[in-house]
Amino acid sequence: MPDPSTTMAQTAGGPSEENPWGAAPGRRRRKLTLDRALFMTVFLGLPVAVFVIFVVVPIGQALFYSLTDWTGFSPVMNFVGLDNYAKLLDDETFVKALRNNVLLTIVVPFVTLVAALAIAVVVTTAGPSTGQVRGLNGSGFYRVVSFFPYAVPAVVIGLLWAQVYDPAAGLLNGMLTGIGLDGFKDYAWLGEVRAAMPASMFVIIWASIGFYTVLFVAAIKGVPAEIYEAARIDGAGRFRTAISITLPSIRDNVQTAYIYLGILTLDAYVFMAALAPGGGPANSTLTMSQHLMNTAFKKSQFGYATSMGVVLALVTLLFAALVFVVFHFAGGRDKKGDVRR
Repeated sequence: MPDPSTTMAQTAGGPSEENPWGAAPGRRRRKLTLDRALFMTVFLGLPVAVFVIFVVVPIGQALFYSLTDWTGFSPVMNFVGLDNYAKLLDDETFVKALRNNVLLTIVVPFVTLVAALAIAVVVTTAGPSTGQVRGLNGSGFYRVVSFFPYAVPAVVIGLLWAQVYDPAAGLLNGMLTGIGLDGFKDYAWLGEVRAAMPASMFVIIWASIGFYTVLFVAAIKGVPAEIYEAARIDGAGRFRTAISITLPSIRDNVQTAYIYLGILTLDAYVFMAALAPGGGPANSTLTMSQHLMNTAFKKSQFGYATSMGVVLALVTLLFAALVFVVFHFAGGRDKKGDVRR
C-alpha cells in the first residue's frame, strides 16, 4: 500500500519517480483543430484586420502625405521631409488657431462638467434633508429638459444660435434691448473680437451640458444610499457631501467625460463653422480643423494640411495623457489619505 504522504506530495507536484525535482509538469499544448482555427480567424484575425485597414494604414498614409507637397488632386507628389512642420511654426494663422483650441480646451470642459455635476447632484441628492436620500421632486423633468439640446445635431444648434446672435434681428439683442439695455442694440456678438469666442463657448457648453448631466446622474445613482445617509448622520452638509463623497465616487466618469469634451473642443469644427465660417473677426474663433479644411480644399495644399492633422492628433493624445496623469495622482493622494484614516 503506497505511503499517503508520498501520494499527497506527488499530487501536489512534489518529487516522484517521473518528476524527481518536484517541478510542475508543463502544460500540454492543445492541437490546432479546424474549429479553433476558424474561431481565432473570425474573432481575432478579422477585428485585427479591420483595425489595421481602417486605422493603422490611414495613419501611416497621413504621416507619409505630411512629408510631401501633395496637392490632393494630382498623383504627383514630392518628398519634402519636415519642411511642412517647420512651416507650421511660421504660420501665424495656424498658431492663432492652436491658441484658440487650447483656450477652448481649458474653459469649455471645466465649465461644462462643473455645471453638469452641479445639476446632477441637485437632481439626485438635494431633496429633503430628512428621510430617504433623494433628489428634487420632478427630477425626471429636469433631466429631460437638460438633455434636449444634446439630441439636436451640432450643425443645427450652430445655425440656430447664429440667428440668435444676429445683430439686427437676433433674439438675444431683442431681449436685452427690451429690458432697457440699449447698448446691445445691433451688437454683433460674433463680429466683435472680445465677444466672439465667449459667445461660441457658451453655445458648445449649452449643447453639451445635458448629456454629461445624464451621465453623472446615472453614476451617482450607483453610489450606495447608505453612504449618503451616514454622512447626513455625521452632520455633513450638501456641499461637503458632494465634494467628499459624490465626486470621489464618480471619479472615473468625470475623467472619461473630461477626455471626451477635450477631444470635442480640440476639433469643434461643426460648431465653429456654423457660427462663424470665416473664423470670426481677426480669426478669433478659428480652430485648427477649420484652418486645415481651408488649406486643403481652398488652397489645394493637402500635404501641408495633413501635417496640421498630425499635429492635431498629437495634441489630442497629449491632452488625454495629461488628464490620465492628473486623475491618477489625484486618486493616489485620496487613497493614501483613506489608508491613514
